[in-house]
Amino acid sequence: MHVPVPQGRLRRLWVDLALGLIAALGLQPFGIWIATPLALALLVRRAAGPGNAFWPLLAGGVGWFGLSMAWIVEPFLVEAAIYGWMAPFALVLMALGGALFWAVPAALAARLATGVPRRALAIASALVLSDWLRGWIFTGLPWSLTGHAWIDTPVAQTAAWTGAIGLSLITLALAVLPSLLRLLPATALALALTGGLWGAGLARLAQPLPSDRPTILRIVQPNAEQHLKWDPKWAAVFFQRLLELSAEPGARDLVIWPETAVNFLLEDAGPVLPPMAQAAGAPLVMGIQRRDGSRFYNSLVTLNPDATVGQVYDKFHLVPFGEYIPWGDALAQVGITAFAAQQGNGYSAGQGPAIMSAPGAPDFQPLICYEAIFPQHLRGLGQRPEWLLQATNDAWFGQFSGPYQHLAQAQLRAIESGLPLIRAANTGISAVIDPHGRIRQSLGLGVQGKIDTPLPAALPETPWMKWGNSPAILIALVALAAALVRRKPA
Repeated sequence: MHVPVPQGRLRRLWVDLALGLIAALGLQPFGIWIATPLALALLVRRAAGPGNAFWPLLAGGVGWFGLSMAWIVEPFLVEAAIYGWMAPFALVLMALGGALFWAVPAALAARLATGVPRRALAIASALVLSDWLRGWIFTGLPWSLTGHAWIDTPVAQTAAWTGAIGLSLITLALAVLPSLLRLLPATALALALTGGLWGAGLARLAQPLPSDRPTILRIVQPNAEQHLKWDPKWAAVFFQRLLELSAEPGARDLVIWPETAVNFLLEDAGPVLPPMAQAAGAPLVMGIQRRDGSRFYNSLVTLNPDATVGQVYDKFHLVPFGEYIPWGDALAQVGITAFAAQQGNGYSAGQGPAIMSAPGAPDFQPLICYEAIFPQHLRGLGQRPEWLLQATNDAWFGQFSGPYQHLAQAQLRAIESGLPLIRAANTGISAVIDPHGRIRQSLGLGVQGKIDTPLPAALPETPWMKWGNSPAILIALVALAAALVRRKPA
């Protein structure tokens, strides 16, 4: 039996979907930051009204994640003849999955609150907590957080104290004000809060940074297109680019190649290690795959000037279904493997966050591609590195939004930690990011070239590195509790 959807409800859902789409314009590559709190304010108010808050938040979440995560189709189009049919399903599932992270907790919180103001506060608090939980549940995916809209504004400097979740707290605090106060007081308070944080951010950015380190880094970007990267003929061309760019005249103390820079395994690299060391003319940090028995790893390796292998770091936070598949060995028997891994049935995970060193350069923390979106990996190392190194292959992400969002999150890691972040990307965007999160130099998408740069110096340890997300989460929990407390009858 077909039950028609009431036209009024259907129209409301289309409006909620549109609000989610508008809110996502605050993220890269659009960067219209004001769109995020404004659109979310309307969405929260609509969800806080009479009726089930689940459907407005689901529709709004589909709009938000559908636009902000549109790059998810790109990996499936690299080998479109094989995987292209999966692309629309990936986008739909990603949009719906992300939307459920909004709709379920926020609707439950709203159901337990009474009255529009309390329901709105419960929804906003639940969305902040949802942003935090998305960094952990199902191995985590803290992408498209509501606080990411601030990354290219001075307000992002707040993350040195609050982290990314604190920026989400700011976004949702602004979004809930119109539901808590009348229009004029809400507007005045929103302007005061935004203006105060903006001014504080400008003041922090105006503070001089310590003098650069004397270490000169050379970042090499070979621009190896993903659909050609593993073709033997083209792999030789890209390898030659790496050698030639590394060998160009100029002083350098450390040369950096991106993730999976070469098409051969470390165990098979013996004959070409001397030419690599000679071309670098300095210690080399390179992304390469390696084998250990029946296991394969996505690794960063240091190569000494005498062509001996130094330290090895194995990526530990792997991309589900891209770099590994749960029960991968069993599923491989029926032909299902992780399509981003070029060896074996998928990569094995490394031991965890680590500090690396290379001759002539200060110690650094390596982050391979996806690992840089997880702020928790920067804390609890027991030793503070002098800088962060992200080696990545953003060729998987296309050229529309994914690489820009990935770069923006790298900027946020620099702000949170107070550490400079050096980014070596296969097809771009390679960048030198100072500890205030500002991009000093970069190589754009689809460009081959190099960057020679002094290593920016680190700032003192930030409050966020000491406290983490705890203060922001505590505030969200207190706000949620306040929204759910029922007043006793007089």
